[in-house]
Amino acid sequence: MVFVALIALGSAPLSGAAPASVSGVVRDSSGVPQIGAVVQLLRPDQTVVASVYTDDAGRFLIASVLPGHYAVKAMAASFLPSMRENLRVRSSTVVNLTLNTLYEVMQWLPAEPRSATTESDDWAWTLRSAANRPLLRWLEDGPLVVVSENSGSKPKLKARLIASGQEGTFGESGERISVSVEETPSNSRELLAHVDFSPDSNAGMESMLGFRQDLGFAGSVESVAAVAIQPDVDAGSVDHPSVEGLNEAAVRTTEARNLGDEFEAEVGAEQVLARLNGNSASTIFAAMPFASVGWRDGNSTVRYRATTLLPGPANSSDTEAHAWLPPLSARNGNLLLEHGIHQEIGWERRTNSSSMAVIAFADRVDNPVIEAMSHLATADASNISSVALLDRSSGLLRGAGPDFSAAGVLANLERRLPGNNYLRLSYANGEALILPATAAHSASLAQLFAASRPHRSQSYTISLSGTLDGTGTRWRASYRWQPESTVTTVAPYAMYAAAPYLSFHLRQPIHLRRDGSGGLEGILDVGNLLAQGYRPYLLSDGSLLIFAQDQRNFRAGLAFTF
Repeated sequence: MVFVALIALGSAPLSGAAPASVSGVVRDSSGVPQIGAVVQLLRPDQTVVASVYTDDAGRFLIASVLPGHYAVKAMAASFLPSMRENLRVRSSTVVNLTLNTLYEVMQWLPAEPRSATTESDDWAWTLRSAANRPLLRWLEDGPLVVVSENSGSKPKLKARLIASGQEGTFGESGERISVSVEETPSNSRELLAHVDFSPDSNAGMESMLGFRQDLGFAGSVESVAAVAIQPDVDAGSVDHPSVEGLNEAAVRTTEARNLGDEFEAEVGAEQVLARLNGNSASTIFAAMPFASVGWRDGNSTVRYRATTLLPGPANSSDTEAHAWLPPLSARNGNLLLEHGIHQEIGWERRTNSSSMAVIAFADRVDNPVIEAMSHLATADASNISSVALLDRSSGLLRGAGPDFSAAGVLANLERRLPGNNYLRLSYANGEALILPATAAHSASLAQLFAASRPHRSQSYTISLSGTLDGTGTRWRASYRWQPESTVTTVAPYAMYAAAPYLSFHLRQPIHLRRDGSGGLEGILDVGNLLAQGYRPYLLSDGSLLIFAQDQRNFRAGLAFTF
């Protein structure tokens, strides 16, 4: 009922609307029409509705467009992409675009943020020219573009402060304070710094620093460094029964290249360093490469991908440090890194209103992480921390299951619904670890981890998302089901996977100014709302462990952007 109501609210303004059209001319800065330029009609979330080419006079026409708010982007070789935003299309709309070179759009300064009612993340940073009206902006999922908007607004610092409380997350539960600052210097390179710490923790902190530069049609380069200091995480061994504190750092570099209009490639690697504090000698240093190549033919793309790196948490954003840090566990006081090798080949097709993809994959997973909520029988947790990583603040522990290999398929279908809402259906068939149905009370935690085994399983996902017109409310609701006997994810290398079971995400702008250029924003994230997939076990010492793919977790707070 919640999904139906949200879709109905978003679709109301489009009832009975007649098709419209968007047309215009693409020129360079000297007024010369550009032949063969690509013109795209974009939704507010920057996804493509339609794509056409200009004729010998630089003209283009996009017919049969549903009325609503759109953006129009033009691209051509040797020019920066140009975009006109916040277009209200009712009938026949004319949009003329000018393409500029990088030299022509120098001397950029920060500008006022865009209205928070748009679906695009307001952390897509903007820059304004001191000499003319275009803006230079980094899109969250796209290239550097020149954007035409009204000038005259004063420069502002782009920063965000978030105060939140969260529970049920390994290494991050409790009160959290997050500070993010984003800057784009005059050399058109995007920098993002993020620091997250807990005021009730003993020097616990997460931070990340990101750098990204777009190279136009050639591609892009990106480097991200992330660090996590977790003093509340324990591990132990026979020689050192209790070791408190875990430090982890990672540096990821990526380079994407476009070889003409048909081919694309991406290569990169992540360097990981992790170490337990105190007298422990357990240290991890690993290099994990990844690469992908793709061939485009019209709306279809065939892609091959190989990686040794598992994607970050499904419910995190790329501005959070833990999204860039691979999961760790422990066995007998030794740190273990979850990694392996993944290969896939897939086919994807996108149209104006839908997309679909089919992927076949082969995996090898080493040291798969199994997570559980612990209720310890005694205050002494040395028997637990000697087998797994134990986070005392949240009560969560992470151990390693047996290595396994798997092969399977993935299928995704996405459909645009009325009112800037989207429906996504996914299916996965692969391997996941399961625990035995029952265990003797004399079983130890080490025996329980050893008893886990891979099992052929399927998962099904439905996801709905959108933005409500007028209020700017961004929402996402998803449900991912797989057998409750499984304690790890089917197809763990899948990108953009939804969180397990029933999850909600809500962001509500609370404007301080009438123009919506700054203010408060309420944030609510709830994962595994119905507490599904729990597997309880009673250990020989009387401790109770509750295993699950994802523990029930929530995060709520306020974000202030200035």
